[in-house]
Amino acid sequence: MCGIVGYIGTQQAAPLLLEGLGRLEHRGYDSAGMAVLGTGGALRVAKRSGRVRDLAEEVPARFGGKVGIGHTRWATHGPATDHNAHPHTDVAGRVAVVHNGILDNASALRAMLADEGVELASDTDTEVLAHLVARSGADTLEGRVADALGAVEGTYGLAVVHADFPDRIVVARNGSPLIVGVGDKEMHVASDLAALVRYTTTVAYLDDGEMATVTAQGFTTYRHDTAQLHRTHRDAARVDVDPAAYEIGEHESFMHAEMLEQPRAAERVLRGRLDERFGTSHLGGLNLDARELRAIRRVKILGCGSAYYVGQMGASMIEELARIPADAEAASEFRYRDPVIEPDTLYVAVSQSGETIDTLLAVQEIRRKGGRVVGLVNVVGSAIARECDGGIYLHAGPEVAVASTKALTTMFLAFSLLALQLGRVRDLSIADGKRLIAGLQQLPEQIQSVLDRDDELAKVAERLAASDSLFFIGRVRGFPVAREGAQKFKEITYRHAEAYQTSELKHGPLALISEDVPTVALVPDDELVERNVAALHEIAARRGPLVVVTHEGVDLGDLSAAPGTHRIDVPRNEREIDPILLTIPLQVLAYHAAKHLGLDADKPRNLAKSVTVE
Repeated sequence: MCGIVGYIGTQQAAPLLLEGLGRLEHRGYDSAGMAVLGTGGALRVAKRSGRVRDLAEEVPARFGGKVGIGHTRWATHGPATDHNAHPHTDVAGRVAVVHNGILDNASALRAMLADEGVELASDTDTEVLAHLVARSGADTLEGRVADALGAVEGTYGLAVVHADFPDRIVVARNGSPLIVGVGDKEMHVASDLAALVRYTTTVAYLDDGEMATVTAQGFTTYRHDTAQLHRTHRDAARVDVDPAAYEIGEHESFMHAEMLEQPRAAERVLRGRLDERFGTSHLGGLNLDARELRAIRRVKILGCGSAYYVGQMGASMIEELARIPADAEAASEFRYRDPVIEPDTLYVAVSQSGETIDTLLAVQEIRRKGGRVVGLVNVVGSAIARECDGGIYLHAGPEVAVASTKALTTMFLAFSLLALQLGRVRDLSIADGKRLIAGLQQLPEQIQSVLDRDDELAKVAERLAASDSLFFIGRVRGFPVAREGAQKFKEITYRHAEAYQTSELKHGPLALISEDVPTVALVPDDELVERNVAALHEIAARRGPLVVVTHEGVDLGDLSAAPGTHRIDVPRNEREIDPILLTIPLQVLAYHAAKHLGLDADKPRNLAKSVTVE
C-alpha cells in the first residue's frame, strides 16, 4: 500500500529517496513526496499528486541534504491532491512526518487542534502527527514522537525528521511494516524490502509497538508507553535475496516475468520437502510432531483476495486427503464475528507479504484466545511469520506485480504438502501418498507447457477483452479456480467478472447469459464432467460464448464445433492437484486482455500490493 523510504548518511538524500520511491511504485499510490534536512537544519519539502516521475520534475535542482524521508500515498483521508500528499509538516515547518496506516481518532484530534488555533493544511489523518510532535515538551525527538503516539489510536508505520534534531530519523510501527536497513556509515528506512535491496540486505524488522532512532552510525530500538521509553534489543540480520529479482530485466512487465517464473518457483517450494520412501512430506517449520498433527480435528484457513481463494483450494484438498473438516474464510471478517477458537483446530494464515493487516489481526485474535496458528507466507521475517507458532515459507522469490501469480502457485503447493502430511498421519495410504508425490514432481514441467501456449491464449484473451462482463464457472474443486480467475480479470482489466458455481447458474444467473456475455468454464475430467458439460449446453443454447478450460479427451459434444466456443486443454495430473493447472491459463488470459486494452497489469488502479489498512 503506501510506501515509506528514509536515508541518513554521507550521500545526498534526494536522489536515493527518489530511487527508493520508484521501487515502491508496485505497492499502489496516487501521490508522492519527500522532505530533506539541509545544512543548517533547514527542512525542505517537495510533494505532488501523480507518479514518482512527476515528483522528480518538481524537485529543485538544489535540494541538498543528507537526511530525508519520502512517501508514496494511497488515498484514505482526502482525495489525491498536492496538499494531501506526504510528508506533512507542522505550522512552523520544523517537523515532517510520513505515515502508512489509519488513525482512528483523527477527526477528534483534528477538531482539538483546530479549537486550539492550529490551521490544518490538509484533509489527512497524518497531519495531526506532525502537529502533536511539534507541540510536545519532551527534550528528545524520541520522547516527542512517543508523546504523539500516546495520543493516537489506530495503525501506523511512520518516519519523522525534525530540524532541531538533524542527526536522526525516528521511526515507529503498529500494524504497518517498517524495516531498518544497515549500511556502511549510512542507514536506510523502508516499508518494503524492495526499496532497500540495492543498497543493503542487512535489515531489522520492527515489531508492533516498537520505535527506533536511526542515525548514520546505527539504530536503537524502544518500546513506548505514555510514561517512558524502554530499550529493546534487536539485531539486524542478512536476508537471502537477490537484488536482481526486483528488476524487470528483459520482460515487458513484472507480472509477465512472474508468470513465467512459476515452474522454477514450484520447484523451490517442493525442494527437500517430499519423502518418496514413506509417501509423505517434511514440514519441520510447522513445529508439530505426528502426535500433534493427528490430534487436529479441524483446519481453518484465513486469507484475503487470492490468498483466500487458494485457501479454498487448500481446504478442499485437506478434506479429501486427511478426511478432517476444513474450510477457508476471509480474514478481513474473521475477528469481527467474535469467533470461537477451538483448541483442536489448526488455523492457517495465508499471505504473500506476511504483512496483510486483516490477516495479521486475525492471527493476533487467534493467539489472544489461545489457538494454534501457522503461516503460509513468502517474506521471511514478516509480521505474520513472526506472530505464528510455525509455518511454511513459500520460496516464491520477490513478487512485485499487484496481481499474484507465482505466490499463488506456491501457496497451492504448500497446501498440497500440508494436506499430504495430515493425510499420512491418518488414513491416507502410502500408495496414495506416492501417487500425489509423483504428481507434484511433474507439475513444474506441466505448468511450463501451459505457459508455452502464450500466443494461443493471447488470441482468446483479445476476444474476452471486448466484453464488458464475463462469467467464470466451476464446481467443487473448480469453483475456487473460477473465483481466482474472475479476480484476476477484475483487478487488471477492469471488466466486470463474476464467479459462480456451475450448478447455480440455473438458479438465477442464467438470466444474464447472452451473446455479449462470455463464460469461462472450468471442466476438469473428474466425477462431475458430464454435469459440467450439460451446463455448457445450457449456456450455448442461449448464445453465450464459451471458453472451456478442460483436459484432453473430454468430450464436449457438438460444442467443440460451435463458433462461439474456444477450448483450452491443460495437462492432466492427479485430481487433487489439477486445480492449479486450471488456474495458470486464467492468469495468462487476464494478462493479455489487460495488455490488449492498453492497461498496466503491474499497477492496477485503486489497488495495492500489500494491503496494510483495514
